[in-house]
Amino acid sequence: MSNSLYVVTTPIGNLEDITLRAIRILQEVALIAAEDTRVTRKLLTKYSINTKLISFNEHNKNIRIPKLLKEIESGNIAIVSDAGTPGVNDPAAELVAAFRQSGIGVFTIPGPSAITAALSISGIVADSFIHLGFLPRKKNC
Repeated sequence: MSNSLYVVTTPIGNLEDITLRAIRILQEVALIAAEDTRVTRKLLTKYSINTKLISFNEHNKNIRIPKLLKEIESGNIAIVSDAGTPGVNDPAAELVAAFRQSGIGVFTIPGPSAITAALSISGIVADSFIHLGFLPRKKNC
């Protein structure tokens, strides 16, 4: 069986919102690629996960993608973002595309979603909607 990339959704705000499956995958993979290792380390520490951790973000993606394509030979890899699902407004989509183009299996480990969480408490009938990105972080944009 060949190794795979797992796209693991992480909690949005409350570390207890992680799924049991996500915890298991993060324990079992050989390597976790994280948007910010400091943020992910808090999650891993809470659940006593000691898996090797490296950064994967907008600033190092061009260097990391080839490295991760080599690392997959040593075992399964998980990609996580700071909160929510990797690939939604972050460079994980480029990593997923590279793995798919290389014929490597990519699997999702779903969990919390900021979009559906916001819709669920908005009072809006949410039988259809369009996501156009997130609001800017800076106030003067």
